[in-house]
Amino acid sequence: MNLQEYFIRIGLQGSFDKPDLETLKLIHKQHVMSVPFENLSMHCGERHILDLEFTFNKIVRSGRGGWCLENNSLFGWVLREMGYDTTRLSSRVFNSITNEFSPIDSHLIHKVVVDGKAYIADVAFGVSFQMWEPMELVFGKDQHQAAGVFRFIDKGEKWVLEKTSRKTKVLNPDFAESSLVKRQETRTVYCFTLEPREVEHFYEANDTLQTDPKSLFMNKSIISLQTATGFRALAGWTYSEVTFKPEEGVDVFDLRNIEDEEKEQVLLEKFNIKLQKKLQIVSNKTWYTL
Repeated sequence: MNLQEYFIRIGLQGSFDKPDLETLKLIHKQHVMSVPFENLSMHCGERHILDLEFTFNKIVRSGRGGWCLENNSLFGWVLREMGYDTTRLSSRVFNSITNEFSPIDSHLIHKVVVDGKAYIADVAFGVSFQMWEPMELVFGKDQHQAAGVFRFIDKGEKWVLEKTSRKTKVLNPDFAESSLVKRQETRTVYCFTLEPREVEHFYEANDTLQTDPKSLFMNKSIISLQTATGFRALAGWTYSEVTFKPEEGVDVFDLRNIEDEEKEQVLLEKFNIKLQKKLQIVSNKTWYTL
C-alpha cells in the first residue's frame, strides 16, 4: 500500500507533504467525487471485509467503492500516512421512521486536528447527506456546503449532525410520491461522542449490517457518487441524478427505474464500476432516502 496509488485513484497527481487544512479539504472532496459509497459486495455473494489491506486492494487497485466502514477506514489510513492528527470515532445513524438513533455504532468517522482546530472528516455517507469538505467541530455553527447547510447540535454527552436541505423538485411525475425523495428540509443524520475507537470496535457492526434481516443494507442495494453538480445513485432499481441548484433554492431530482439488462452499463458509465460477479439488485421498502 502506498499513498501515490491512492492519489491516482482519486484523480490527484504530485506529492502532498504538508498536512494542512487546504490539503485535507482537497483530498476529502476528491475522494467523494471518485470513490462511490456502495454495498454491492454483499449483493454479489461476497462479504464486506473490515481489513485495511483488503480494503486498499478493493477500492484503490480494483476501482471499487465501499460502505462507510471501508471508505472511512481507508481515508483514516491516508490521513495518518500524511501526518495528520486524526482520531477514529464511532457514530449512530438516525432512522427517520422509528425516530431513533441506531442501537449500534455502525458508522465510522474521523476527528482531525489542524492548527489547533478540530474537524470531522466523513467521506462515506453518500447521497444528499454527504459532506464534501470536513466540518469544523463546533456547536451550532451553520456550515454551508454544496448539498445544503450542515451543523452540529449539542445534546449533552452527544454531538448530533443535522442538515438543512433545499426544496425538492422531482422531474418525473411517477416519482413525485416516492419514499426515496426526502420531504423534510431539516434532518438529523447521526450522533457521536469523542471517545477514540480502535478498528476492532466495528467488527460486530460490520457483520450485523450484512447479516441482520432488518439491516438497511440487507434490504436495498445502494451505490452513490458525488458529482460536480450534485450526485448520482442507484438505490434498488431506481437510478437518480440529482442536481444542486442553490441559486434557485432547489435540488432537482431526475429518477427512473432501470431494467435488469441495464445494470452493468449503468454501473460502468455512471459510477465507473465493473463487478466481477453478478449483482442481484435488492429493492425492499426501507427508510432510506436520497
